[in-house]
Amino acid sequence: RVQIRVKPRACRTRVGGRYGDDTLVVAVQAPAIDGRATAAALTALAQAVGSRSSDVTLVAGATSRTKVIDIPDDCGAAFRRLLETDSAHVEDEIQGCACTTEARRGR
Repeated sequence: RVQIRVKPRACRTRVGGRYGDDTLVVAVQAPAIDGRATAAALTALAQAVGSRSSDVTLVAGATSRTKVIDIPDDCGAAFRRLLETDSAHVEDEIQGCACTTEARRGR
């Protein structure tokens, strides 16, 4: 089991970076409405670790940005590699893009 932190309404879908000690950042374009961001995050995570979408399942956190996810055991190394990517780059991209700024203003 692993933890992810979902960042909805990003300019583009990105998987990589660290939130806290052991939580992977997953930025998705989908809004956090009716589980769309969660579904997009699970799909993006599965693709990033080289697994089928059906093998990546939500355990806890359906309505939270921080989620507990079950991934196949053989995907652990890929998950750890993604944790080590540049989290500042992921944060800067999400914080600085125009579509996210407009969404925050309610446009």
